[in-house]
Amino acid sequence: MSFSDPLGDMLTRIRNGQHARKSSIKSPASNLRINVLEALKREGFIRGYEVSEPETGKRELTIELKYYQGKGVIEHVSRVSKPGRRVYSGVKSLPPVRNGLGVSILSTPRGVLSDNEAREANVGGEVLCEVY
Repeated sequence: MSFSDPLGDMLTRIRNGQHARKSSIKSPASNLRINVLEALKREGFIRGYEVSEPETGKRELTIELKYYQGKGVIEHVSRVSKPGRRVYSGVKSLPPVRNGLGVSILSTPRGVLSDNEAREANVGGEVLCEVY
C-alpha cells in the first residue's frame, strides 16, 4: 500500500485513537515517523512507542496514547507542511503554539526537533505539524 502522506496518516491515526479513547494504536513504521514520535514523547504528548517487526517483514509502530483525568493529552494535532505545499520557517519566525502550551515539530538539519529545542539550537527548518 502506498501513501502520499505517511506522516499525515500517522497523525490521523493518533487523532482518531484519542477520540475513540484507545490505550494504544498501530501504524506502519518509518524513520521520519519514529523521529516525530520521539519528539512527541520528549514533550510529554504520548506515553511511548514500540517498534516491532511481525512475520510480514514490515516494521510496525505501537503508539501508547496518554490521558489525563480521562481526557486525551493531545487536544489537537494538525499537519502544517504537506506534500503539495511545504512550509519552512526560520528560527526567528517560529511563532509559539497556543502561547507556549503546544509545540510545533520541525525537521531541521540537526534532526526532528520541537520548536523549543529548535530555538535553543538556533536552527529553522520544515514545520511538519502542530500539537496542543
